[in-house]
Amino acid sequence: MQETTASTPQPTSPTSREQMNIVIAGHVDHGKSTIIGRLLVDTHSLPEGKLEQVQETCRRNAKPFEYAFLLDALKDEQAQGITIDSARVFFKTPRRDYIIIDAPGHIEFLKNMVTGASRAEAALLVIDAEEGVRENSRRHGYMIGMLGISQIVVLVNKMDLVQWNQDVYEAIVAEYRRFLDDLGLRADFLPVSGRTGDNVASGSPRMPWYTGPTVLEALDALSKRPRPVDQPFRMPVQDVYKFTEHGDKRRIIVGTIETGRVRVGDQVVFYPSGKSSTVHTIEAFNAPPQTEAVAGQATALTLETQIYIARGEIATLAGQPPCRVSSRLEANLFWMGRGPMTKDKPYLIRIGTAKETVHLEEVLSTMDAADLNTTHRKDAIEHHDVAECVLQMRRGMAFDEVGQVAPTGRFVIVDDYEIRGGGIIRQALSDEQRWVRDYVMQRNVRWQSGAIGRDDRAERYSQRPTLVLVTGGRNVGKKRLARAVEARLFADGRVVYFLGIGNVLYGVDADIKTPGSDANRPEHLRRLAEVANVLLDAGMILVVTAIGLRQEDLDLIRAAVDVPSVYVVWLGLEPTDIAHDLILPSVEPVDDAVDQVKHLLQDKGVIFRL
Repeated sequence: MQETTASTPQPTSPTSREQMNIVIAGHVDHGKSTIIGRLLVDTHSLPEGKLEQVQETCRRNAKPFEYAFLLDALKDEQAQGITIDSARVFFKTPRRDYIIIDAPGHIEFLKNMVTGASRAEAALLVIDAEEGVRENSRRHGYMIGMLGISQIVVLVNKMDLVQWNQDVYEAIVAEYRRFLDDLGLRADFLPVSGRTGDNVASGSPRMPWYTGPTVLEALDALSKRPRPVDQPFRMPVQDVYKFTEHGDKRRIIVGTIETGRVRVGDQVVFYPSGKSSTVHTIEAFNAPPQTEAVAGQATALTLETQIYIARGEIATLAGQPPCRVSSRLEANLFWMGRGPMTKDKPYLIRIGTAKETVHLEEVLSTMDAADLNTTHRKDAIEHHDVAECVLQMRRGMAFDEVGQVAPTGRFVIVDDYEIRGGGIIRQALSDEQRWVRDYVMQRNVRWQSGAIGRDDRAERYSQRPTLVLVTGGRNVGKKRLARAVEARLFADGRVVYFLGIGNVLYGVDADIKTPGSDANRPEHLRRLAEVANVLLDAGMILVVTAIGLRQEDLDLIRAAVDVPSVYVVWLGLEPTDIAHDLILPSVEPVDDAVDQVKHLLQDKGVIFRL
């Protein structure tokens, strides 16, 4: 039975060798490590003498040699500080170089597939011929498809344990192919034995009924995915460097280009802020400046106009389709936490290099990836469920819908410092802050920067521009606390200012002030945030008081101010459900209350401890 018909391509010349990333997955004990070990041996890709060393160790311990032991040996060397990456295995054929990304087969380690497999161009999926298709085999297949990997090679391993039986092989192929068909995926199937090497690097005389390619031939027949240079430019900002020696004032924006290309002279637009400038130079480490950088390259940009850009923004090109920006999105999410994902708990979402607090707003439907059974309208996402759901972030994030630009359309969910879920973004949804972000983008496009940058002010003042919101019920001492905080920080030499909301209501808001009415509350808060934004751009620590702020009020303010440092102090015994950084039951004694606010700013790195 022949499952694939492609022949082995001719070797390429050494000067044109290409590299391909392949993820390998499989249920625990289905022989994935044995397959990897056999590939290393048959392609002569092991360190010199490593095979003989492991064989001798087995002989001395009266233990039969297994190819899986080779991976254990490499892991031991890694633990001793030797530079070998046991999660990524390297081997080569005459055609190309390969990196095998190892995705552990046990259910609890499926999280590695969300992160490790996301850059793979093809997948090897190993199924034990004796055990057959297992739940993990199906879950791995689902996740491979969800990650957009369309080239799949299924290895029906351990054919020696079923006496090379063609009927057993064909039954597994038929069952798993039906499952993949339901997912809209296709795969090539190969009967192999990692232990004996049959059909790995050379054909098998024990399976004359199979006339297709070996594993190595099947890998070499895979198509290399071209760099996505013709897609819209996307570069998540990894960091921003500033050099101060010899009067160097450059801010160097660094990141890896996911898609597209950028050239010197291009106008770049950053999302979600909407700020823009022109590329002045494209820098490279220990190399002359370049005129162009393309997808896959780690890149450093300098800009004609020095604008404040933070880690997590996504660089795009003007004139190309922009990123989506919203605090709500519809997603397909694979949940791997031991407990369910629930609506009443905050989590952390990571998209590209950005991270933000996120809540589960609604579960539209769930599906078990092992049997594809669907349940509608649940209140939580259970262990191993795949959910179509709505997620609500604390503030607007930049992303793409996965069908438009895949790398910036993926995300992971973190809980208790561990990845618990991951998925793809289906579409952006409207949110209550969109009208505010539209104002902010107009402001940022037309913003006129002075000669002194924000970093210069932070260095001079030894502080980060920060908004401290003091809120709570009536008559709890908010203004007294805010003024005392201002006085203490001013005495310490800080650049600080107290702003009561009345200063705005009866000044810049005088035209919309309506006594006793909440009709203009969102616009009041937007204007407050705009005044705050100017003072924050001047490098200040700004202490603002406002009565009874709600979560939607905080979300609006955060959407409008151009600093990541916004901290909320709730004052009083009245309970609150807003996201806060500090609760003070009383303003008395005021010195103790001020101490706690100051400690908060020190702990957050706004000011240094002296």
